[in-house]
Amino acid sequence: QVQLAELGGGLVQPGGSLTLACRVAGNVDEINDLDSLGWYRQGPGKEREFVARGGSGGTAYYADSVKGRFTISRDKAKSMLYLRMDSLRLEDTAVYYCNANRRATDYWGQGTQVTVSS
Repeated sequence: QVQLAELGGGLVQPGGSLTLACRVAGNVDEINDLDSLGWYRQGPGKEREFVARGGSGGTAYYADSVKGRFTISRDKAKSMLYLRMDSLRLEDTAVYYCNANRRATDYWGQGTQVTVSS
């Protein structure tokens, strides 16, 4: 089993920055065997959507809506995943979820609220 716990989130003004963190815990062998770690979000009245994913090989993928503004990174030694968010917009307001995928099984954190508002 893999457990995910998001840290960070909060209220930020448009144009501001915020960094989310995700603590990855559980079976060490399963964690080392993860196919990918990433971030999703669900805005008010919207479906959950993909934000960013960093594969085990290091290649990062981003949704077009966040490309150039968000940066995903991973600290394997600390079992942490990060999402640096810059130039935040009103439409980035959402609950952000950490996601891990292993052999077609998805694991999710509880989510953390990010609100972009003036």
